[in-house]
Amino acid sequence: MDVIRGIENIPEGMKGAFVTIGNFDGVHLGHRFIFRRLVEAARREGRPAVAISFDPHPKMVLHPERRPFYLITSPEEKIRLLAGLEIDAFILIPFSVEYARTTAEEFVRGILWERLRIRRILIGHDYTFGRGRGGNEVFLTEAGRRLGFEVEVMNAFCVGDTVISSTKIREAILAGEVRFVATLLGRPYNLSGRVISGNHRGVRLGFPTANIAPDKELVPARGVYAVRLLREGKRHDGVVNIGFNPTFADGKRSVEVHIFDFHEDIYGEPIEILFIERIRDEVRFESPEKLIAQIDRDIARAREILKSEK
Repeated sequence: MDVIRGIENIPEGMKGAFVTIGNFDGVHLGHRFIFRRLVEAARREGRPAVAISFDPHPKMVLHPERRPFYLITSPEEKIRLLAGLEIDAFILIPFSVEYARTTAEEFVRGILWERLRIRRILIGHDYTFGRGRGGNEVFLTEAGRRLGFEVEVMNAFCVGDTVISSTKIREAILAGEVRFVATLLGRPYNLSGRVISGNHRGVRLGFPTANIAPDKELVPARGVYAVRLLREGKRHDGVVNIGFNPTFADGKRSVEVHIFDFHEDIYGEPIEILFIERIRDEVRFESPEKLIAQIDRDIARAREILKSEK
């Protein structure tokens, strides 16, 4: 997949493309449904399959006061996930306050038509773009009649009775519902980061932990989770505690992972955490001894969960 940054770098070979446009945060099953349809249709007519998005995410530019920014995927993750979906090109348009003034008509004429000469555009049922959200199904259909491209609107994608959306996934992550999240994403939610120095309390308790500095602000709810970890291409099982260590009144949120049957020094190294299932909420214990007994139970439960997990 070619990653094209900026409309001025779109090559001539992309003309006649079948395109889709969106933020694609999470690259969830609903997005994948659209991408599959895009690629299948483009291949049938020998056309490039192109996805168009914006960087940074528009809400980070238009609403900088709304912190933290709860994005499911980092830009790098998004590119990695899209690269596995047989899309020919991913066009990233730099987004700014000035660019936000672009009307839907200007976007369609300047990019979709003049730069790409698109043959078909696929959009989600509720997607809008352009100043004042003027770019919708009705607008695109009329523009397509005038300029000569087709518009296909994809219905909502559901898992059971749940309509999948990035907003719903974010809410579920913040609630700690990581198993439910995996059914909407089509994969476990992941959190990457480098191992940093902590207070070394885990070693003293008999359960050494790696303290992670997450690379995303979207961290699951406080509690204990059964997880899988990826380090240097190898998979490990473990448990993660997210919270404020109320037994010791630390007062600062930490993400600490205990890796099963692992004794290497990994300070400074990057690791990736895949959240499989939430075991329990964060609890304050009356003594370190009671905490140790609960950790033993947590580890036993996590091993049981992970043993049955594909």
